[in-house]
Amino acid sequence: MNRKIAIRIGCMLAAMALGWSSASAAAKAAKAGPETSLTVGGEKLQARYAEMLAALQTEIVKALPKIDEQKKAAYLKARENEKAAEAEVTKRQGALDACRGAAGLLEHRKNWVSKATAAVAAAEKLKQASTDDARKAAQAALEKEQKNKALGEAELKKSLDAVEKARTEEPKLAEDLKAAQAALAKAQADTLKTVDELNLNALLTSDKLDAKLVQYVVLSQATPQGLAEFAQQGAEQAALVEKLLADDVLMVQLVSAEGAREGKVGQAMQIYTAIQKASPKAKEGVLQRLALAVSLEHAVPIAQSNPSAHTNAPAVVDPVKRYLHFEKAFLAGELDPGFKDLTVWDYRNVVNGDETNEALAWGREMLRNYRPDHISTPDRRWRYVEAVRTEVKFGSGDNKYDLPTQHSYQNIIMNGGVCGRRAFFGRFILRCFGIPTLPRPQPGHATLVHWSPEGWVINLGATWGHGSVEGKPDLDFLAMTQARKVEKAYPQVQRAKWVGDVLGETRAYGFRSGVSGLWNAVALYRQQAIIEEAKAVALAAVGTDIGEANESKVKEIVKTVTLSAEDKQIIVGQDGVITIPAVACSTPTNSTEKIRFMKSYLGGMQLHYNRLAQPETFEYTFEAPAAGKYTLSARVVTVSPGQILLVAANAAQAPVEIAVPFTVGMWDKTPPVEVALVKGKNVLHFSRGGENIRGLTIKEFTLTPVK
Repeated sequence: MNRKIAIRIGCMLAAMALGWSSASAAAKAAKAGPETSLTVGGEKLQARYAEMLAALQTEIVKALPKIDEQKKAAYLKARENEKAAEAEVTKRQGALDACRGAAGLLEHRKNWVSKATAAVAAAEKLKQASTDDARKAAQAALEKEQKNKALGEAELKKSLDAVEKARTEEPKLAEDLKAAQAALAKAQADTLKTVDELNLNALLTSDKLDAKLVQYVVLSQATPQGLAEFAQQGAEQAALVEKLLADDVLMVQLVSAEGAREGKVGQAMQIYTAIQKASPKAKEGVLQRLALAVSLEHAVPIAQSNPSAHTNAPAVVDPVKRYLHFEKAFLAGELDPGFKDLTVWDYRNVVNGDETNEALAWGREMLRNYRPDHISTPDRRWRYVEAVRTEVKFGSGDNKYDLPTQHSYQNIIMNGGVCGRRAFFGRFILRCFGIPTLPRPQPGHATLVHWSPEGWVINLGATWGHGSVEGKPDLDFLAMTQARKVEKAYPQVQRAKWVGDVLGETRAYGFRSGVSGLWNAVALYRQQAIIEEAKAVALAAVGTDIGEANESKVKEIVKTVTLSAEDKQIIVGQDGVITIPAVACSTPTNSTEKIRFMKSYLGGMQLHYNRLAQPETFEYTFEAPAAGKYTLSARVVTVSPGQILLVAANAAQAPVEIAVPFTVGMWDKTPPVEVALVKGKNVLHFSRGGENIRGLTIKEFTLTPVK
């Protein structure tokens, strides 16, 4: 018999003897994808890893507590009762939703009849046409609209009857739902009680078996075949595998963070070693966790998004450079303060973007220059990502103006986009500052979720329960993140899943994703108990009304800014040059809906003119040391081209147009224009011009005498 086939059959027989199903064993063997031919040395390595896997399974199974069959049967019965209660709640909720939907349908049909009535009136007028053909066409149009109106009126009557019926039925349906929810709560409590009575807490709360469990999970996820394919490449690769399998602490970290992508453990360790060679700082603390996260996430190369004009740019993200980028940004204090406290799993959702490192650096500098208030806002739900709401215009009409020389995210903030591009930009700007984030699509709409110290929050979409994360119901993702936040207790959940792996169970992501196997069910009930004990609260979604709109219906509160005399001080130099801080306005004197005063990373304050809300003028009153011509320029930041600033000095009849440069988020100066000043008191009146008014940030104005 072929040695390779014999080894695989031996592994499967050992697995089946220890309680696996042949289907489960086959699924685990297939997980790694297409196989690479093994050398003779590779076959020996595969046999060794397979033997280790089987031996670990035997040891772990012997160490597991015996579960009383009666208690197990009690759990299974309670679980079936809970499923039935869940189905009843779904049924009752559907009936109530349908009842309440009658009112919405009524409004729709009222609009139908209203529009049809107007269409009939318009068609009546067409009957006065001057030719026979036109009159015939008008008559046909009238008959069509009359039929549409008659149909609408018939449907409206049905809706009126349905609403009347709903008014009668709704109280009972609401009571039925309430009773079903109470029954579900009781069923859940009963199931949780039967899980507790299985007496597994001693195992779940102890780390005694962790070393064997995680080694088993590493070997299982990587597969003996996959590890052998990597290790047969050379002594260095084989040594990396041996080093990992001997490092219990590192394996716990690796498995707790959900392992290497696609089980590519060897490749992850190769990256991890290269990172630690490139940076000694990557061996402990936050930077060690960051290094491991990069290694696990980039074990399968991540395609890099480059400006389309950069045809020779790297095709994939360099993981070592990605680590070094974030290390440098962290040590420079450029990342969010919460970055230092994240777990390896959290960091994975920071370092896995498709953007270049140059784009990440640009994103941080752009926001510091252009909208520093988005960095300092105390509302952690909107920190950084508020730029989508204020700066990324909704609509795809301008996408054709994307520049091939720019990164995709520079193009998005420049030209806007529909929900997909806006969500992409939101996730990008969050990653720039070290905030974990994931896509969270809902039917027909792209949204995102991101980490905050208070918990994960949804931006730009419906609340929890209406979308998915990584292909699974978002409520399951929410539950997992809430339990993960209780770092001391969450290993209990993971241990139960690891035992499930040993026994051949399919991993359970959450109750809504489906539960298969006792130990994975134990994991989810323990997770539920952790959440309840922690009294975790789901954060409400934000920006639900701007997912596909430019402006929120919610009136934003404009906060008063405290300006010091120094912030507003207008300086006249000995050479007659006048420097006017942008916040030294005589009108307005503080932030408005359109004009915002904010702290500047350059020191002092700066002004931002919003792309939204009604147009507004702003003025500066100051003393000039001498009359005459002055050149005026401003220090500005823009993220869109074609911006125009208009200025009129004193009582000038026509304003002077200032062509504001497209600075791509960096500081620059406007080209000088001439204005005439009088000696003593002067007033500069500013407004905006052009059809495509976008955001504009101004630090100061400089007036230089023309000699």
